[in-house]
Amino acid sequence: MLGGVRPSGTRRSWWLREALAAETAAAPHLATAAPPLRGTTTADVVIVGGGYTGLWSAFRVSELEPGARVVLLEADICGGGPSGRNGGFVTNWWDEFPTLLDRYGVAGARAVGEAIESAVDDLGTMCVEHGIDAWYTKAGSLSVSAAPAQDGAWDEAVEALREHGLADRLVPVTSEEVSARVRSPVFRDGAFMSGAATVQPATLARGLRRVLLGRGVTIFEGTEVIEIDGHGRGPLGAIGAGARRAPSRRGNGVGFRPVRVRTRSSAGDGEVLAGSAILGLNAWAAAWPWFGRRLVTWSSYIVLTEPIPDRLADLGWTGGEGVADARFTLHYLRTTPDGRIALGGGGGRAGFGGRIGGVFTDDVGDARRAAAGLRRLFPSLADVRIDDAWGGPIDITSDHLPWLGSVRGRPIHYMHGYSGNGVGPSLVGGRILAARAVEAASDAALALPLANGRAPRAFPPEPARFVGARLVRDAAARRESIEEHGRDPGRLLREVSRLPRRIGYHLGPD
Repeated sequence: MLGGVRPSGTRRSWWLREALAAETAAAPHLATAAPPLRGTTTADVVIVGGGYTGLWSAFRVSELEPGARVVLLEADICGGGPSGRNGGFVTNWWDEFPTLLDRYGVAGARAVGEAIESAVDDLGTMCVEHGIDAWYTKAGSLSVSAAPAQDGAWDEAVEALREHGLADRLVPVTSEEVSARVRSPVFRDGAFMSGAATVQPATLARGLRRVLLGRGVTIFEGTEVIEIDGHGRGPLGAIGAGARRAPSRRGNGVGFRPVRVRTRSSAGDGEVLAGSAILGLNAWAAAWPWFGRRLVTWSSYIVLTEPIPDRLADLGWTGGEGVADARFTLHYLRTTPDGRIALGGGGGRAGFGGRIGGVFTDDVGDARRAAAGLRRLFPSLADVRIDDAWGGPIDITSDHLPWLGSVRGRPIHYMHGYSGNGVGPSLVGGRILAARAVEAASDAALALPLANGRAPRAFPPEPARFVGARLVRDAAARRESIEEHGRDPGRLLREVSRLPRRIGYHLGPD
């Protein structure tokens, strides 16, 4: 039970409150929000979004061109969105290898998978080099079956990896081997991914912010972007699906015009004129018609227990592994250095028309479902107090992989659609976006197939998108709950929950 704890969008996540408190103690001047933009300024590169995508992009631009003027715009504070609310799982894409094969072919799938896996180590190295105490722990990630219907959910990926000489990337484990890592009366067999880690997600975001300020990046917080390149949240131009070359940001070409970004804040209206732009909008991208048909926004809620290190020892869960069950409306869970469990539930609600409202942050029912998931997985913890609960949006594409591209004919580059798995991939994406923005044509990141991918399949227009997503979500949640209790959900419920896959989307249960 949640008791007196209620999720609320007016309260920062526990991660972010903890990160800001530590920041205030160490460097009070950094904990103060950066000023909002007022008036007109110029930049070589303007970045919209102060989450991981924007922060990593700015970090890489500062490496590629240390003298470039970089302006970063954030509507809240850096880390105030999903980058300060997520579960802190730094995973790779080996469990998505069949989808990578379909999208990129064998060589491309391997190259992308290895780049994302390397990013896990690169993130840890960066934390050490820059003194970011983000609790980086590379202890692997365990996928488990928590009901007979979930058995073998990883088999296709395991077999594809084995076929291409990558069997060690995702290794099947028996129920006994699962219990050796973490004991639960409902856990069965599983699969272990050694190349994965966990972090304190908000501390990572705030640490990146500190590094960027030290490198001379100009950050404006509390600054909402209302127009990009002459387009607001209305009918916009066509979007390119891949790496079409944009006009030179240096203004040498005939007909060059800067990217114009208009803003609104408590300080008044503002404007940035830049040679190129990077958009790291996450779920907010769905509100822009450039992107909306390609994304579904979904809520996810996390509950956090009181510190229980002795109880974790009783469960044998002392290695720091991340854990996730094999539901479509999955439970993902990890521990903290002071012995808490953070458990999230991905079976939240869909947003309508890209609006990010109270359903994403204030839904007590979804938070209670996450708490109920914790009690089911670990009934021995029924008496453990829930200390906090919070929610946030995730942006989902039709194949569960992010969409990286450029606006056709303009030096505007973007990446979103992480589908709840963006901590590591955003680092790789930031490198690609930065290389495009400063026209570093020889940068190795631009050779990755991820840099030249196609746009994901479009979803139906509203209201069909919202109604369909809600129908499938409810059917999937009911089906999986019934299956967890050992009952047959019936043919109708199974078929409704499978509908997205039947019509070509990589979403929903099989």
